[in-house]
Amino acid sequence: MPPAVLALTAGAFGIGTTEFIIMGLLLQVAADMHVSVPVAGLLISGYALGVFVGAPVLTLATRRMPRKTVLLALMAIFTLGNAACALAPNYELLMAARVLTSLAHGTFFGVGSVVATGLVAEDKRASAIATMFIGLTVATLLGVPFGAWFGLMLGWRAAFWAVTVIGVIAFAVVAALVPGHVGNGDKPISLAEEVAVLGRPQVLLGLAMTVFGFAGLFVVFTYIQPILTRFTGFSEAAVSPILLVFGVGLAIGNVAGGKLADRGLARALTGTLAALAIVLLGLAAVLSIKILSIAVILLLGIAAFATVAPLQLRVLEAAGPGGRTLASSLNIAAFNLGNALGAWAGGFTIDRGFGLPALPLVAAGITAIGLALALWSLRLERASVVAAVCPAE
Repeated sequence: MPPAVLALTAGAFGIGTTEFIIMGLLLQVAADMHVSVPVAGLLISGYALGVFVGAPVLTLATRRMPRKTVLLALMAIFTLGNAACALAPNYELLMAARVLTSLAHGTFFGVGSVVATGLVAEDKRASAIATMFIGLTVATLLGVPFGAWFGLMLGWRAAFWAVTVIGVIAFAVVAALVPGHVGNGDKPISLAEEVAVLGRPQVLLGLAMTVFGFAGLFVVFTYIQPILTRFTGFSEAAVSPILLVFGVGLAIGNVAGGKLADRGLARALTGTLAALAIVLLGLAAVLSIKILSIAVILLLGIAAFATVAPLQLRVLEAAGPGGRTLASSLNIAAFNLGNALGAWAGGFTIDRGFGLPALPLVAAGITAIGLALALWSLRLERASVVAAVCPAE
């Protein structure tokens, strides 16, 4: 892959670390801020909703700016936001700092996806997206267990200071490796052309399948620390290595999803979503058995991130050249709206007395909605092709 794609991978690692690090710190944050675990879980929903709002707004606001300038500005917002998280004296200001940090997320991945696909041959586009998302995968592989360990040893604030340092390093790598001219020669896209992408049914269906397909993961992942400690029976010290196992699964799934999508996008789309729903059902069945739960958590990581490249490429293809940047950013927002939906659904399930063991079942049902949307989208697409080839007399 070109060096610029690898630089985007470094930026994705920094941003991904701050998104996921809170999962391993929920119990510590809840205790320090004197709130319940479900309320602490809303810090994940708040971040996700910030991405959902920030992605289209910042994408449209920066559409005429040099791509490298945009990427560096977003990395600066991310770094300052993490420093504010580390300094937050109360829950309200911590939430505000999380939202500030989240504003950079969607546009970085959206602009980055378009830049990455423009740097490679057409049959390598999904793999280029997957390469950038390796940064997100490694963030989960190392960042979440690292955050859980830091929170246990040095306190949750130290974890956010560490992410701030990561942000500074990622900023420097993007500045050094992404060429200053990248994307600057593209013909400027008018606001009307960008927004027109929202009128395309296949784009809207693609966004919807991302929201529901990915939400299932976060019903479980948001509450993975209390699930493992309060139900499965692991110690708090065991959470970090188990999250490392999950991260290994993400790394495998990310690469596999990109390769599958390059070979056949439709099959990859439906196959990965179906696999994710099945694995979530399997997790519900083995959650009380320690060894089996670890094995299924590995499979959960593989299935979850195998969906990322197919879902992102589906929306890019449906958008066409005129609206790719906005559609790409909106799909990142859709991933995070799914995160917020999943975190909320998990908290709702717990608050209504169904308990932690019910979370994988709820997750599987939500992911199944995403699969149904994918099947519907592909059916409509095939019907459209048939109608174009064989118009009615």
